[in-house]
Amino acid sequence: MPGIRGPSEYSQEPPRHPCLRINAKEPFNAEPPRSALVSSYVTPVDFFYKRNHGPIPIIDDIERYCVSITGLVDHPKLLFMKDVWNLPKYTVTATLQCAGNRRTAMSKSKTVKGVGWDVAALGNAIWSGPKLADVLELVGIPKLTSATPSGGKHVEFVSIDKCKEENGGPYKASIPLSQATNPLADVLLAYEMNGESQLTTQVHWLRTVIKEEYTDCLGFFMQKDYKMFPPSVNWENIDWSTRKPQMDFPVQCAICSLEDSNIVKPGKITIKGYAVSGGGRGIERVDVSIDGGKTWLEASRFQKAGMPYIADNDSSSDKWAWVFFEVVTDVPKNTEIVAKAVDIASNVQPENVENIWNLRGILNNSWHRVHVRVGHSNM
Repeated sequence: MPGIRGPSEYSQEPPRHPCLRINAKEPFNAEPPRSALVSSYVTPVDFFYKRNHGPIPIIDDIERYCVSITGLVDHPKLLFMKDVWNLPKYTVTATLQCAGNRRTAMSKSKTVKGVGWDVAALGNAIWSGPKLADVLELVGIPKLTSATPSGGKHVEFVSIDKCKEENGGPYKASIPLSQATNPLADVLLAYEMNGESQLTTQVHWLRTVIKEEYTDCLGFFMQKDYKMFPPSVNWENIDWSTRKPQMDFPVQCAICSLEDSNIVKPGKITIKGYAVSGGGRGIERVDVSIDGGKTWLEASRFQKAGMPYIADNDSSSDKWAWVFFEVVTDVPKNTEIVAKAVDIASNVQPENVENIWNLRGILNNSWHRVHVRVGHSNM
């Protein structure tokens, strides 16, 4: 593609913050310390988790950078950045989360396959760019469309990233056309993150292809990766065709002010973390227990400082973003501290990881547990 050069090796990787905990170097995958997550409602770019499947593509000439829209559309089109910049610009605060967040904890129950993430494979940012619904109108697809006249029902996104899982081919993923063309879904073709342009050294070149069904999106990750199977399925009896790709996230929370094992002084401690649910569902409640789940305290919830958080109020709260929670309480003895969240649809986190174990180790949203030792006594 003109103006783009994809390195064959990892010699042109951008610098990364030294605090990141590296899970893999090539391709680079890392997460911040969990305590860094709750230090800022908007996650700084340097502290945002890094999830890559290959070398970072390099763009030499932003003026020649383009997005192509092809497939089951009447008017295929090449969009250059000037075309994208000319569309109305929207800003959305939204949390991104890797499906493998908290995979390491799930693997302690039984071995799973995938990058070993702690609780920080997610981040919250302010994203800016045109709505995908406006972009698709340029090729003749009206808003609130579930199918094109040619039968297209899914929007597949194809990057220039070279993935080993695709045998050196591009990363691919798709969403339903009905979601892509719904302005209320806030799907953006984002070119800014936290007010900074992302069209420098870390851009994913994009080609948008309108296809009939998700089954026509033949990317490895849609067909043989991001699917959740029951605990009874293993690598000997798995049939990937029996499950659809994961398109949403369950309710989730994690304690970030404490590590898995801690020594604290007698007295009050602050228990702080994040809670988030998929589909724009707000967080109705976060419960914290300091006795392993026997009794519970309701945590305070907040997003922006000084503003009350109302779970189902889009005007005062960011519906696509995480919520912070906090409890200050006495911990008189060695104990297990537990947190669980409930969203506005009354979805609640399951108690045990064993009940949701799956061979890919995705969507671990079991109760989050940390252990506290008071003083220097034995657990």
